[in-house]
Amino acid sequence: MRIARVASPTGVAFAAIHGEGDDLVAVEIANDPNTTPWTDPTFTGTRWPLADVRLLTPFLPPKIVCIGRNYAEHATELGNEVPEAPIMFLKPNTAVIGPGAEIKLPPDSSRVDFEAELAVVIGVGGRDIPAERAMASVLGYTIANDVTARDQQKADGQWTRAKGHDTFCPLGPWIETNFDPSDVAIRTELDGEVKQDSRTSLLLHDVPALIEYISAVMTLRPLDVILTGTPAGVGPMEPGQTVSITIEGLGTLSNPVVQRV
Repeated sequence: MRIARVASPTGVAFAAIHGEGDDLVAVEIANDPNTTPWTDPTFTGTRWPLADVRLLTPFLPPKIVCIGRNYAEHATELGNEVPEAPIMFLKPNTAVIGPGAEIKLPPDSSRVDFEAELAVVIGVGGRDIPAERAMASVLGYTIANDVTARDQQKADGQWTRAKGHDTFCPLGPWIETNFDPSDVAIRTELDGEVKQDSRTSLLLHDVPALIEYISAVMTLRPLDVILTGTPAGVGPMEPGQTVSITIEGLGTLSNPVVQRV
C-alpha cells in the first residue's frame, strides 16, 4: 500500500494512493496513521484524482539516520576508500521537505550536490535488532535526496553543517509498504539528463545489516528514517534546475532548485 499526505481541496489529509500511471487517485484515510496502525487504515470514502491534490512529505520523521559511502563507486569517485563498516551520521528533521518543494541553496556554499537514496521507514523499531529479524521492524520505503553542501563537508571534516541545512532532505512521494528493496533501479535526472543510474543490489551493507548496526547504537523509533547511501554520479545543482530521483517501484521525487536569499 502507498500511504501519502496530501493537500486536498478540503485541507491536509492522509491518503492511500491507488491505481497506476495516469489513473492514480488519493483515497482519504479516516484515522490518523500517527496514532493508529499505518498498515490498517479506515477510509472516509472521499477520493480525488492525484492531479487535484498536492503531495506533501508523507510524515515528519523523529530522526533521520544516514549512511555514507555505501556504494563502492561513490566512495571512490570522491577519492575516498571503501569503508569496511557503515559510516553513520544524522540529518535534522528540519531539513525535510516534500515533493515539489524548493531546495534552497545557502549563500555560504559554492557547491551543493544531489544524492539519490533509498529511504527505509521504521515501523516497530527497537534496540539491538538482529539482521535476521530486521525486516519485521520496517513499515515501508520512500525516496530521499541527501542534499549536501560539498565544499562545507570538505572544509569541516564532519558532515553536520553540510547535510543539515533547511530543505536538504526532500522525502516522498509516499511510503510503499509492499516493497522488496534488495535489487531495484535507482536513478537521478537533472533537468532530464541522467546523472546517477544504479541498483540497490550494489549496496555494500544491505537494509537488514544497517538496521542491526544502527540499532546497536541507538534505539529506532516508529517513523524514524534510514537513508541507505547514494550511488556514483553525484554532482552539483544550480538555481533554476530540477532534480528528479526515481526508484523502481517507488515512483519519482522531484524538486526545483533555487538560491536562498
